[in-house]
Amino acid sequence: MKKHAIIPIFIPHEGCPNDCVFCNQKKITARQQPVEASDVKDIIEQYLTTLAGRGLETIEVAFFGGSFTGLSIEKQSSYLAVAKAYKENGQIDKIHLSTRPDYINEEILTNLKNYGVDIIELGVQSFDEEVLKQSNRGHDSTIVYESCRLIKGFGFELGIQLMIGLPGDTHEKSIYSAKETVKIGPSIARLYPTIVIEDTELYEMYCHGSYQPLSQEEAIDTTKEMVQILNQAGIRIIRIGLKSTDLIQENGVISGGTYHPAFRQLVESEIAKEMLENQLTNLQNNSLSDPLVLSFESNQKCFSNMIGNKRSNKEYFASKYPHIKIVYKTNSFLADHQYIVIQ
Repeated sequence: MKKHAIIPIFIPHEGCPNDCVFCNQKKITARQQPVEASDVKDIIEQYLTTLAGRGLETIEVAFFGGSFTGLSIEKQSSYLAVAKAYKENGQIDKIHLSTRPDYINEEILTNLKNYGVDIIELGVQSFDEEVLKQSNRGHDSTIVYESCRLIKGFGFELGIQLMIGLPGDTHEKSIYSAKETVKIGPSIARLYPTIVIEDTELYEMYCHGSYQPLSQEEAIDTTKEMVQILNQAGIRIIRIGLKSTDLIQENGVISGGTYHPAFRQLVESEIAKEMLENQLTNLQNNSLSDPLVLSFESNQKCFSNMIGNKRSNKEYFASKYPHIKIVYKTNSFLADHQYIVIQ
């Protein structure tokens, strides 16, 4: 049973005068009108009605969609005062927001602390200077490190969002960003392969041939390696790829293969396949005994990743190793993302 719920409050592009080449917030948030403090209250009330009695351990109010700390202190405070009241009443547990690295300073963080904010996610996107420049981020990586230091120093839980396949990006640069993220040590992370949305500069670049989106295979390959780097460091990855509900008009997206409604499963299935095949290869090198019957095992939560999106892994192993009978089993003693081959 799900133990964690988020009450999302979208603030489309408000508070952010910068136009990154990939951004059109009106197409990637579920709301286009300005949000008032009264709206925040209405949204929270609506969600709490549906969440009541579900035995949830944690309920968060999360401000997404714009650069929250780019708003005036007065507007930030008007939103946060509403959320804080629900937190003090014990109706919610955490307040969560996302913003840009260059909209963080001690005055802003002091105000957020006063209103009981718990989690701050930074849209870092990349640690590579050329990628930041070509994406028109409006800042360099120096401010990223400084903002992360301040956020952690104030005692907030830090999250970092990275994008894969931005202009000027390469596989090596994305891996570098993942490794820099590990050095900073956030609690949570999100990974977003770049998609091309209409009415953005990136769309114009795509139409003119100066930008080529990643193929699905390229996006999976790079994201897979980044996931493994972050997982090994104990960083919880709360999102991989955009969900269909993040997009108002999917037909307004030129994805180049990077958009897929189950992109996370594509990535995690590929990781599972790689782990299983490595073990299978080792067993073969050690002369498997006849009859060739093996069990592939994972816990219940990760069983669908072991099978693969649309049974892709199961079909892969059946085709490549027809002489081996493979039985797929759940094993409650295995940790998440742990896959084993048993002879």
